[in-house]
Amino acid sequence: MISGIVLVLFSCGKGSASTKLEAGSTNHEELGIHTDASKPQTIKVGANQTENYLKLLKGKRVGVVGNQSSVIFNDKGYTHLVDSLVSLNIDIKKVFSPEHGFRGTADAGEKIKDGLDSKTGLPIISLYGDNKKPKPEQLKGLDILVFDIQDVGVRFYTYISTLHYVMEACAEAKIPLLILDRPNPNGQYVDGPILEKAYTSFVGMHPIPIAHGMTIGEYAKMINGEKWLKNGVQCQLTVISMENYNHQMHYSLPIKPSPNLPNDQSVVLYPSLCFFEGTDVSVGRGTNKQFQIFGSPELDKKYFKFSFTPEPNEGAKTPPQQGKLCYGRDLSQIDVTPGLHLEYLIEAYTHSANKSKFFNGFFVKLAGTAKLQEQIEKGLSEKEIKATWAKGLEDFKQVRAKYLLYK
Repeated sequence: MISGIVLVLFSCGKGSASTKLEAGSTNHEELGIHTDASKPQTIKVGANQTENYLKLLKGKRVGVVGNQSSVIFNDKGYTHLVDSLVSLNIDIKKVFSPEHGFRGTADAGEKIKDGLDSKTGLPIISLYGDNKKPKPEQLKGLDILVFDIQDVGVRFYTYISTLHYVMEACAEAKIPLLILDRPNPNGQYVDGPILEKAYTSFVGMHPIPIAHGMTIGEYAKMINGEKWLKNGVQCQLTVISMENYNHQMHYSLPIKPSPNLPNDQSVVLYPSLCFFEGTDVSVGRGTNKQFQIFGSPELDKKYFKFSFTPEPNEGAKTPPQQGKLCYGRDLSQIDVTPGLHLEYLIEAYTHSANKSKFFNGFFVKLAGTAKLQEQIEKGLSEKEIKATWAKGLEDFKQVRAKYLLYK
C-alpha cells in the first residue's frame, strides 16, 4: 500500500506552481506550506490517505473525475492518482476530465474530445463543452465515482461547476461520490459580490461570492446541504478531509491547476485579474506571465509604461489582442496581499481611450451581477463598491460556517 506521505507546506511567494520533483528527489521543501518559518507544519491531502478510502473502492467498479493535479505525493515527488489506484488493483473503468482535459494542456474554453489515456488505456470522457454533466449511459456499470481536482477557490473557475454536475448525475443515478480534499490557495478570505440568479452560467452557478473561502470538500457539502442540485436531490457524499490544514495557511500549488495559472503569483492574482476576461484588456494569455500582467492597445501609453504583445503559446492558441502591442502593468514581482483587488480594473477603465467598448457581455457573468460594471462606470471607489457587498458577505459567511471542515 502507498504510505501516508505528508505534504510539506510553505508560504505563497513567487515560486513556480508547475514544479515537478524528479524521481529520487527528496527535496520536500518544494512541495508545501509553512505558516511559521520556525515551526514548519505539514498537511496530508485526501488522496494520500489511502488507508481511509481504499476500503471504499476495493471490489467496486470505479470512475475517476480528475486531471493533472490528481496526484498522491511520495518521497520521490508524486504519482498520478489513477496510476496509483491501478497499481493497487482498484478496478478503474473510466476517467472523466474537466475543462483543460485530463492532462491539463487544453486552452480555456477549448472543446475537449473523448479519447483514451495513452498511459493506462482507460477511456476518457470530457465534462466540458456540450457534455458538462455525465450522462446516465456514461455512468452505467460504475459502483462509485472519485472526485480529486485541485481548485483555486474562485467562483468563475469552472471546476466547482463540474463538481455540481457530477454530484447531480451521481444523485440521479444513485451512485456514491468520494471526494479527496485538497487545500484552497485562496482560502484565507471571502470577498466579492454574491451571484444573482439572473446571471447564472457555467462560470457562476450558485449564490456565492467570487472568493468563497472553501475547499472542494466543503463546497460539495454546501451544494448538498443547500439543495442546489436539480429538483433538490442530494448526492451520497463522502469527503476524505485533510490533516493539519486550516484556512489561514498560504498554499503553494506544486502542480499548476490549468495552463494559464503557472505559478503562485498568478493564482493569488487570478480572483482580481479574471474580471479583465470580460473586457478588451489582456491578462497575459499568449505570454509567459499569464494572470500576472494586464494591458490593451486602448490603454493610455503615456500613463502605462509597461507593454507586451500576446502571441500564441501553450494554453492560448488564439490569445486576446494577439499580435497587438498592449500597454498596462506588470504585477509579476509585486507583493500581493490575499484578497479581491478592484484597483487594477478601476485604473484600466479610468485610463481607457475607448470606455464605451471597455466591457463586453461576459463581464456581468463573471461578476454575477450588473451592478459592478455600473459602479465602475459611475466612478465609485473600491471602498465604496465593497461596502455594497458587506451584507451579502456576512449572510454568506453564516451559511458557509455550517459546512466548514477546517478552522
